[in-house]
Amino acid sequence: MHIPDKKAVERTVKAVFSLLFPAGEKLTDELHHSQNGNLNLLLNSILDGRVDNKREVIKKFMESLPGVKQTLMNDARFMLESDPAATELIEVIAVYPGFLAIFCYRIAHVLRNLNVTLVPRMITEYAHKSTGIDIHPGAAISSPFSIDHGTGIVIGETTTIGRYVKLYQGVTLGALSVEKDKASKKRHPDIEDNVILYAGCTILGGETVVGHNSIIGGNVWLTESVIPYSVVYHKSEIIVRDKGSFPEPINYVI
Repeated sequence: MHIPDKKAVERTVKAVFSLLFPAGEKLTDELHHSQNGNLNLLLNSILDGRVDNKREVIKKFMESLPGVKQTLMNDARFMLESDPAATELIEVIAVYPGFLAIFCYRIAHVLRNLNVTLVPRMITEYAHKSTGIDIHPGAAISSPFSIDHGTGIVIGETTTIGRYVKLYQGVTLGALSVEKDKASKKRHPDIEDNVILYAGCTILGGETVVGHNSIIGGNVWLTESVIPYSVVYHKSEIIVRDKGSFPEPINYVI
């Protein structure tokens, strides 16, 4: 079994994006299969040796794309509504790294559910390289879903995320332990609907559940469940002083 060509995987990702969101055309919710030939060739190439029923997998993947586009449009609209800096839907789709990472995750997740090996990870690692956002294709992420800024986000394999969830930069949804014998077990947290996870928070453990409509503040370290409508925050002390009231320190220059 050979290793798929990394560049071919990247070209496939870009071809799927171009099919769903063609440049120079009006943005709509519908998907028009006008130019599938190149994408079929690319899929045929990267799936070679990874599945026994390659033709059937390609067929099912292509059939899934209208639904994937609808899901991504819902994600994009939620991101537009969530971010006061976003001016239009096309801006979110064309330039937001969070949207690119979600797009890569959603097509990788489809392939993983079709029992394709390795390629889904290669797709999400392309997103990781491009955006700094690391989403395992095995995670179960509902829609709509929003990532703002995004750099440094990690979402583990057995994570589940509900609808209307917002993540900011530096969020980690990880495991409490990395022992190999736990590979087939639930290791990552569950995030219920309407939750906001602010920058730098870390939520760990397969039994950890963040209840719906909760807010997890920046830099929080959480390893136990919280009930719905919780507000969890890290309290730190910030001291502001008048510089003029303190003598200048003695500076030694060697």
